[in-house]
Amino acid sequence: MRPRYEEAMADMDPLEREIQLKDWARENVIERVLLRQEAAKQADPSCQPEDVIPQFIEKLTAAVPPPKPKEVGEYYRTHKNQFWMPEMVHAAHIVKNIDEYTSEEAAREAIEQIVRKLDEGADFAALADEHSDCPGNGGDLGWFGRGEMVEEFEQVVFALQPGERSGIFRTAFGYHVARVLERRPEGAAEFPEVKDRIAEVLHEEKKQKFLERYLDELRAAADVRFIR
Repeated sequence: MRPRYEEAMADMDPLEREIQLKDWARENVIERVLLRQEAAKQADPSCQPEDVIPQFIEKLTAAVPPPKPKEVGEYYRTHKNQFWMPEMVHAAHIVKNIDEYTSEEAAREAIEQIVRKLDEGADFAALADEHSDCPGNGGDLGWFGRGEMVEEFEQVVFALQPGERSGIFRTAFGYHVARVLERRPEGAAEFPEVKDRIAEVLHEEKKQKFLERYLDELRAAADVRFIR
């Protein structure tokens, strides 16, 4: 407990901090012993020793109800800053690499042929799977924010609007052509995107509070003796 405790209580008087740390550490040990004793009473004989307490806690908190939709919504409204998202882009690309096997001229000629097919109406995803040096999933790169791709790629992609396609451009990897599928401005993530995560966090908090009350009851009923 000491490293995290001393960091959190750095402004406290050192002597008071040490006394409180020892008190908290002692209570922590008492709670663990009480929990282990109760878990042992109900443990499956085939259960491994290291699994006794986790299984007991899981069984003990299984009946704790999940948060109500109203609780989840209220948490989102009052903690929106926790879900702040940077500007994001969902893009796909086709690339012809320049390496020991492909010269600059050959890569440029290959990407130009691909662009001509795109201009004629060919499907971007199909050409990406067939001709890109990074094939698969139609060239889809998923969502990403600034700082996740090489600078030359981001400069082009973040200047495009949804549905727009870039011209040919060069990065350290080779020649690319990119298409933006979607954009998301900077701001709080939408509620549907985070509601399941919020519900999970709130449920775990409820389980933790239930466990704390259970331990308080065990502590109050216990005969605790300190043996030097």
